[in-house]
This record gives sequence, structure tokens and C-alpha cells, in this order.
Amino acid sequence: MRVVSGSAKGRPLKAVPGTGTRPTTDKVKEALFSMIGPYFEGGTALDLFAGSGGLGIEALSRGMDKAVFVDLESKSIEVIRANLKATKLEDQAAIYRNDAGRALKALAKRSTQFDLVFLDPPYRMKNGDELMLTMHELELLEPEATIVLEYESKYSYPEQFGPFEQTRKALYGETAVSIYHYAPVATTEDGEPSTAEEEAPHE
Repeated sequence: MRVVSGSAKGRPLKAVPGTGTRPTTDKVKEALFSMIGPYFEGGTALDLFAGSGGLGIEALSRGMDKAVFVDLESKSIEVIRANLKATKLEDQAAIYRNDAGRALKALAKRSTQFDLVFLDPPYRMKNGDELMLTMHELELLEPEATIVLEYESKYSYPEQFGPFEQTRKALYGETAVSIYHYAPVATTEDGEPSTAEEEAPHE
């Protein structure tokens, strides 16, 4: 594994030892970033099931200002720290050892908001859409945010749910990647959805 492009291009990345994590291959990573970037003019990224931190580090290398890395495994946290040091991006990163749900609540208390989110939960977990809706409820997403959901290709998520709309989907062997666009509905002062046009009166 290596950083594919940007300021840290070509830097090798450590993988998490053992078989518990499934790193995104360089080929998939390159294809994924060509769909969502390929480069960024600032912003904040969240790598929620970070593993080795490869996706968040790639986003930093390609122009994101900051990235938050979350993983429950201590081995992953050690590898993320080592990879950030090797790529000289540690000053732009925050790392938390926590499960996804608790981490989202903790980030909401800090009033953090993200422009880009990587969701690559273990294949046994099929709750990517639930986590996205939780992020919406906790106001963790900037309007127009991009969410990258990686999952087992045998499974499928809805193309549209809540304020999320799938804009791209690609299959790479046993891995599927869906790109979602976040478009929350604006509300008026009384909490009603606002629309550009008034409804026609009923006859």
C-alpha cells in the first residue's frame, strides 16, 4: 500500500497486522478518488472505520485541511499514527479509539462538521445507511458533503434515503463503492420545509 497522489505521493503505508481489517487496494483507491476529487481545496474529512488510515491520509495528501480517524482496535490506532508520521501529515489529523456510534456522538459535542466521509465498515455490518442518517441527525455533515460507502458487492444499499442520494456506484471484485451526495432540506423559521415555489392553491 502507498499514497497514490498528492503531497505524500509514493509514500509506503503500513497495513494493520492480522486478517481483521481489509485495506482498500491502491487500484480501488485511485478509482475512488477519481470519482470524488481527484483533488480538494481544503475541507475536513472523517475516516470512520479507519483501519490503516489509508483513505483519510490519501484525502489529506490530495488537499483536505484536516482529517479525523476513528477505529476501535488499538493495533489500527498504532498503524494510523505510524502512517501519519511517515507521510508527515500528523499535524493535520486527530485520532480517536472508539466505536463508530460513540465517536459520532463525541464529535457532535465538539460541533465538528465534515465535507467528506469514508465509511468502510466490516462486511458483516450492514449499517452504513443507519450511520449516515445518524450523522445527519447529529448535524455532522456540511451541506453538499460527499460520503463514500464501501461494502460487500453482494449487498446493496438504497439509491436514495433521507437527504442522501447515490451519485455513483462501482464494483471491484468483491468490493462495491457507492458515492452519496448529502443535500439536507432547508427549513423555514417554523420548521417547515422551504420550497422555491409556492404550491398552487387547491380549487
